[in-house]
Amino acid sequence: MDYQQLIEEVYQEVQEENLKGKVADYIPEIATVDPNQFGIALVDIKGNVFGVGDHQKPFSIQSISKVHTLTMVFNFFNSKLWTRVNVEPSGDPFNSIAQLEYEKGIPRNPFINAGALVITDALCSKFEKPIEQVSAFINELAGETCVMVNNDVKNSEMDHGERNTALAYFLKSFKNFNNPIDQVLEVYFSHCAMEMSCVDLAKSFSFLANDGYSIFADRQVLTESQSRRVNALMLTCGFYDEAGEFAYKVGLPGKSGVGGGVAAVMPHKFSIAVWSPELNEKGNSVKAIRALELLTDKLSFSLF
Repeated sequence: MDYQQLIEEVYQEVQEENLKGKVADYIPEIATVDPNQFGIALVDIKGNVFGVGDHQKPFSIQSISKVHTLTMVFNFFNSKLWTRVNVEPSGDPFNSIAQLEYEKGIPRNPFINAGALVITDALCSKFEKPIEQVSAFINELAGETCVMVNNDVKNSEMDHGERNTALAYFLKSFKNFNNPIDQVLEVYFSHCAMEMSCVDLAKSFSFLANDGYSIFADRQVLTESQSRRVNALMLTCGFYDEAGEFAYKVGLPGKSGVGGGVAAVMPHKFSIAVWSPELNEKGNSVKAIRALELLTDKLSFSLF
């Protein structure tokens, strides 16, 4: 398989379609990003890197970091973790409060905001310097120092974080929160404000295409069984309330972020990251989703 030719074809076809969306303007610092940027990076399980377009330009990964933080706490809390957060698709917006109240403080999955706050709370219970340790972990997975917390984005999110603060207090009221709310929110906004390029993001997801083994970190990050479970969660819950449509059209485990990035994996083949800032109404990148749909259409193999 000539991956370079494949992603160049996909890139060109998506550009010709001239798809339009809307940059996430509720985070003022992201609203100023050039909407025309578009990049694709693919990393095969031998570590070869292929890229096209703005694949080396750092961008705000936002909710994609929730996969990294889940991976960090998976080993430490394993079965106990799943008494605090479920593994079901939400079918509701990623910042829904109504669902959390209805389900008595147990978030539907780790990738909606309420679930990610529980994961971040667990992170704060386990790690003394969680922000630095999340950065170090992602750098290790990518095989180089590449992560930067954009403090302007972080502060912008904190200044507009009323709903996440409300979710945290809801969780606390149901006894599903162990650390000071301000501390957990700062860690949460920090890891969402991390910036990476498509290349580094694809490298950091490589272990999920390789049964939990990272060739860049040169170690087993998750067991094969745990890796499968994270992939299952990404397939069913990684795209907010568009997860079913993504599974139907693309059929890859993946995670999106409102910065316009999508990271996905084809187990035993490759990891891929696509970035374009303009989003659809569900908060997912218009061009990235289309690129991955075209990619899987062109491949001679499938997850299914």
